[in-house]
Amino acid sequence: MVDFNGLYSIAASYLHGVDLEPLTRAYEFATQRHAGQKHASGDPYINHLLEVASTLASMKLDRDTIVAGLLHGVLKEGVATERELEKLFGRDVANIVDGSTKITNVRYNSRLTHQAENIRKLFLAMGSDIRVLLVKLADRLQDMATLGRADEELRRHVARETMDLYAPLASRLGIDWMKRELEDLAFQYLFPVEYADLTGHLESTLDERQAYVEEVISILTDKLRRNHIHPVRIIGRPKHLYSIYKKLVAQKIPLERVYDKVAFRIIVRTVKECYEALGTVHADWTPVPGRIKDFISAPKSNNYQSLHTTVVGPRGHFIEIQIRTEEMDRVAQEGVAAHWAYKEGQKISGNDARLFRELKKLVRSLQEVEDPTEFLESVRGELFEPDIYVLTPDGEVRELPRGSTPIDFAYSIHTAVGDTCTGAKVNGQLVQLKHELQNGDIVEIITSKNQHPKRAWLQLVKTGRARTRIRQWLRREERERSLRLGREICERELKKHDISLKKLIKSGHMRLLLKELHCNSLDDMLVKVGSGAITTAHLERALLPQEVREEEEKRREQELLEKTRRAGSTERSRDKEREALDIDGVDDMLVKVSQCCKPVPGDDIIGFITTGSGISIHKADCPNLRATDPRRWLDVAWAGSPRTMHRSELLIRAENRKNILAEISGTISADDAEIVEFRSRITPENVIELAVILEVNDLKHLQVLQQHLRQMPAVIEVRRA
Repeated sequence: MVDFNGLYSIAASYLHGVDLEPLTRAYEFATQRHAGQKHASGDPYINHLLEVASTLASMKLDRDTIVAGLLHGVLKEGVATERELEKLFGRDVANIVDGSTKITNVRYNSRLTHQAENIRKLFLAMGSDIRVLLVKLADRLQDMATLGRADEELRRHVARETMDLYAPLASRLGIDWMKRELEDLAFQYLFPVEYADLTGHLESTLDERQAYVEEVISILTDKLRRNHIHPVRIIGRPKHLYSIYKKLVAQKIPLERVYDKVAFRIIVRTVKECYEALGTVHADWTPVPGRIKDFISAPKSNNYQSLHTTVVGPRGHFIEIQIRTEEMDRVAQEGVAAHWAYKEGQKISGNDARLFRELKKLVRSLQEVEDPTEFLESVRGELFEPDIYVLTPDGEVRELPRGSTPIDFAYSIHTAVGDTCTGAKVNGQLVQLKHELQNGDIVEIITSKNQHPKRAWLQLVKTGRARTRIRQWLRREERERSLRLGREICERELKKHDISLKKLIKSGHMRLLLKELHCNSLDDMLVKVGSGAITTAHLERALLPQEVREEEEKRREQELLEKTRRAGSTERSRDKEREALDIDGVDDMLVKVSQCCKPVPGDDIIGFITTGSGISIHKADCPNLRATDPRRWLDVAWAGSPRTMHRSELLIRAENRKNILAEISGTISADDAEIVEFRSRITPENVIELAVILEVNDLKHLQVLQQHLRQMPAVIEVRRA
């Protein structure tokens, strides 16, 4: 545990001539404001802040970044304001703390949306100041170190986010030691059994591996000196656990067959010696084909430079060897912090400028993705660990995941190149767009102004950038189609009332109509009508006079209350349910739809043979079904008339305001669904929670209804029970 004196000493050891008084003030401020507060680990919160700040100081970052590390919790915990931080510590510190603070006190429809918005804010903030991300990474590293004290669900959630987001971001910044630590900590909680097995095996063979490391270092030293190469040092270190586990999974081999559990690093003085050392190693030990990589002449996007090779070493064991200079080794370990652009009097290097450009490009590409699920998928897709390195005809390196196609390559160059890509030449040979690129390929993209993205491309691409750009183009096309169709539908419906869009705009009634339909503009309304988000029934109701609509809402609410009083007294006949099901290999048996999961046509279903009660039909992912004996399961498939109605249950949360029941029932009725029963309660937060059992045609019908309910301004959440 580092105390403040220890932190101060680390900072003073390299921040020569820099006033460190703000560091003392920040510590005193944090101690006072967080007095009595505990971190999630159970330790005093100030201990966590000191650890974060010490990690940043050990990376030799500037004073403001360390100060922000000490203060990064004050906005999250609500014990200070951004204006207060700016006044006391300056604009830079306030910006870093604000950027690295999680979003709080915001109501979202789901945990997924909340996570997406947190990450979106982080990306936007790091786009303007990379120090935001460095503070966030140090914070996450300390959180992971104490994660074992949290409950299992939280451990798995935080570990998955760390593996998918923070470890790849550390890699993107070239901070190799942090990436390895984050991956191993996350691995421990995501795969505890595999982690324990791997740790146990490596501990049991520690002496054997240490002896092998010493043997190889001795041989390498002798080989190099005989060829007049005098290495600064040779290091043999165990590969980190997660990298060994990935190899086990990828190659489907037992641990005993992973021979390169140790990686060797040869540090020399010059670039010339790097290549001479590589030749010396290959002269005596056979290199493994396809495992030689030159990142000196073609550095990675995070500025990493090194020569990589895998050879067959003593006793037939595979050995991975990296060869680089001392400066390259420093960059490999420290990444962006090795040439810190914020250090006093230092100009940003060309390599760092390229890295920051890539990060800003990443941020811009993600800004345009609105859907939370697609956003998180795009983030994971953008932060892939590159497996192959391909070249443009001009020799520029592009890093791509394994399985990438010319489409991925085209979008990595520019969106316009990807959108108009018709084919490619790989190493001078024409190939199809589905061709899988290989390491070292030289790729030339062929374009045509008449070409445009196809939906089928989504099945061919591997990178998140390509997938996002294709979806954006398809959405634009779909919007234009919806706009045209929506205009036709609106003109047709308005004609029934002897009016037109032009008349509505001239009379000023268009503003009232847009407000009634919760649309931002005329185009927004037309698109929603064309896509089905606003049904003709909704449009028709919005065109009715206010007094007629109020009367209609009262009638619907009265009908809803009447149905509630009759709830449970009627059941659909088993015959109708039987008509809608086709049971493979079983005839004349009693069949009923299970009430625990209420499947509807379109759901994947499984039949379960009950004792004395025939066959009950469950959704394939029903927890109750999964707890039963699989030997009593039957394959079933939906059939029967599309007019057959099926029951399903929706859980709806909405703001408790006047006429909300009538609005919800009106939306359900407008989609031709039938309410059978509903239960409601009001929470202390004045939120109404409804459990609605209704009858729908099939899964698509239910999904459309859910979409329309979610679009209601007062509705917070809609999900199946």
